[in-house]
Amino acid sequence: MTGDDDDVRVASFEELDVRTFHDLLRLRIDVFVVEQACAYPELDGRDVEPGTRHLWLPGADGPAAYLRILADPGGVARIGRVVVAPAARRAGLAGRLMTAALRIVGDRPCVLEAQSHLVGLYARHGFTVRGAEYVEDGIPHTPMHRPLGDRPTV
Repeated sequence: MTGDDDDVRVASFEELDVRTFHDLLRLRIDVFVVEQACAYPELDGRDVEPGTRHLWLPGADGPAAYLRILADPGGVARIGRVVVAPAARRAGLAGRLMTAALRIVGDRPCVLEAQSHLVGLYARHGFTVRGAEYVEDGIPHTPMHRPLGDRPTV
């Protein structure tokens, strides 16, 4: 990565050391399961798939922000598990990770399931709403996509 993305880390599952994977999972669980009070199977098997890429920004006490890119059927990239540690919020870290992720995705079509209050963040990266809002684990979500060849506007 270059510029503001110099400190973005990118790895496949095989490239992650045990401590890093532990710390990434802890961030995801601390926010999605504990803070947002959503009991769901965080370990869904997709972290270990060959096409999955893990992106994170390190912080003083472990990862400050994280997301993963999945390889869905038909060449579609799926961005998910976008999370920022509470102490690191409002510093633009999610946007930095999205920019880095979309460089990796390139011109492939890309989808995500946005927590509805974050639709604007993803819209700034070229995503548009693609379907009706729904509630998952008590949190409103909105399906979004970035069509083939679209580039982020940030």
